[in-house]
Amino acid sequence: MTKSSKVQQQANQPIRMEESPDPPFVETYKNLFDTISNNEKLDSNKYNDLFLVNECELPLINLHRLNYGDKFEREECKKKIAKASREWGFFQVVNHGISPDILGKMRREQVSLFKKPFHEKTNNDKNLNFSEGTYRWGTPTATCLRQISWSEAFHVPLSDVSCSKGLSSLSSTMEQFATTLSELAQQLARLLAEELGHNESNYFKETCLPSTCYLRMNRYPPCPISPQLLGLVPHTDSDFLTILHQDEIGGLQLFRDGKWISVKPNPKALIINVGDLFQAWSNGVYRSVEHRVVTNKVKERFSTAFLLCPSYDTEILSRVEPFVYRKFTFREFRQQVQEDVKKFGYKVGLPRFIVSSH
Repeated sequence: MTKSSKVQQQANQPIRMEESPDPPFVETYKNLFDTISNNEKLDSNKYNDLFLVNECELPLINLHRLNYGDKFEREECKKKIAKASREWGFFQVVNHGISPDILGKMRREQVSLFKKPFHEKTNNDKNLNFSEGTYRWGTPTATCLRQISWSEAFHVPLSDVSCSKGLSSLSSTMEQFATTLSELAQQLARLLAEELGHNESNYFKETCLPSTCYLRMNRYPPCPISPQLLGLVPHTDSDFLTILHQDEIGGLQLFRDGKWISVKPNPKALIINVGDLFQAWSNGVYRSVEHRVVTNKVKERFSTAFLLCPSYDTEILSRVEPFVYRKFTFREFRQQVQEDVKKFGYKVGLPRFIVSSH
């Protein structure tokens, strides 16, 4: 049986939505799946980039030296973090001070939440006192298979975390997790600013408040035609920094030196990546790198991310001239991203804000 036949067979089978935890991907995108004919080979040249991928280990940094080492060890650690942010845009940290108990409990609570029937999750915004639109899945603007993100997520403002009353165990765990990762994100942002020579130790504390940052819980269900469909389409993050805790399944890939590289999972480490705002604020010194998540045919994948974001009115402008990017507010950036996704089906991002050479 061909891959397209399997998808069609799945589409023709009745699904009891009150029991299934998975979003109705096949039913929702049936018209797109129908475009796959038996004569079309999904592993043709246009999909080669999904298969020709090398595995790598991100730069690994021991934060124990940053927090408890002598002066030389602390400076060396800072240099490694800044170098990784310049050259990779990604790095991973161990001995980060986040309790394994918190990470383990967060994962268990997250799995339990996502295992709920789909129709319950779509109503959980209200049950958990989350803001409208917190629960997301798929890609509403998708016009072709390559634009579909085969995943679901709870994208929760931190202000909602402390207010959620529906599931006390989940909400208290989320609050612990978010508080500890927020402190780490603030520490790393200050460090990266100092390595640029900026003595603005309070900048991120004043602009990135609990009310403006986010916690995102992700689930990537098994995909019947993996890896041709992506769990998360290629993108850069629209924030200053993202801190990610992923499981052992793997699937995260980043674009480096003209090719996709698969990140070897390390459940004991946290992954840090630079976002668009830091690239603009650093005048292009730190890199916001395109990344994606590939699907797995039989295994589901979980990850949890903390997003260090400023208030919408925060102005993003480098302290160094000549400016690579013009001044813009976070609100303006988000609106431009949303307009581009609606119009083109993908995010354009920072290229929209490059200073004209004319």
